[in-house]
Amino acid sequence: MGLAHFTVPKPGAPVSNPGMTPFPTVKLDRGIHVMHLFYKLDRSRWAALSAGESGRILTRLEALCAANASTTHPRLVTYANTGGKADLAFMIYAATLGEAAQIHRDVEAVFPPGILQVVYSYLSVTELSEYMTTDEENRQRLVTQENLEPESEAFQTRLAELTKLRQEYEQYRLYPEMPDWEIMCFYPMNKRRAGVDNWYVLDLAARKKLMAGHARVGRKYAGRISQLITGSTGIDDWEWGVTLMAHQLDAIKEIVYEMRFDEVSARYGEFGVFYVNLRLAPAALWQHLKL
Repeated sequence: MGLAHFTVPKPGAPVSNPGMTPFPTVKLDRGIHVMHLFYKLDRSRWAALSAGESGRILTRLEALCAANASTTHPRLVTYANTGGKADLAFMIYAATLGEAAQIHRDVEAVFPPGILQVVYSYLSVTELSEYMTTDEENRQRLVTQENLEPESEAFQTRLAELTKLRQEYEQYRLYPEMPDWEIMCFYPMNKRRAGVDNWYVLDLAARKKLMAGHARVGRKYAGRISQLITGSTGIDDWEWGVTLMAHQLDAIKEIVYEMRFDEVSARYGEFGVFYVNLRLAPAALWQHLKL
């Protein structure tokens, strides 16, 4: 897939057509790149803009979003941050690192110099969890828990069902189609590496057992929370980014609170700053921020 971004040469200039970028093609073996961006607006600089400039900036942002409107990637999504930590928030989904970098710069080029002030940025990638159930584990489950004979038709039917579910989940983890719900909450997290509470000295079986219980809590919120976990070990300052989509804020409060009692979080979790954001298309964003 070619790059779907475009270049905005300078504020006020017409939007150009998509073109080549100087970036080398840097892809993942599987999955995509995800970027979270949070900005404040310099209101003094904004107030000094010439007549009509606000509308022209909005038009450029709308065009950039329209050029990156895939259900998976490339995708650019706009939000209003709530709580005062930032004004604007963006999520970028891109197949290549260069594409993510270019859309990032295209966002900033939409605005006149000095208007946007970076509050926080986070780069991560989609990935499969090492704790996912394998096909072999599904086979064992069918024998030991469902009492099915491996050569039976019922066994093969159930195995096919479980394999399909695994493949669908892998697709979702690697190439997410996140719902356009009203709320997006983002926070980074680590697994603790201190003394007896060092996650990384546990063997895989112990970690997998703990994560299975953690996942059971999360599944209780199906339909209320849509979750995206992206990996950032060696990429950003934290190990994972957590993005929660919801219709209501109490759903986010409840899932995070309940997870705190799970051993994975209570004993091994470390959390960064939480950013809560409302999904607003550019025109609604302008109205909300009185731009």
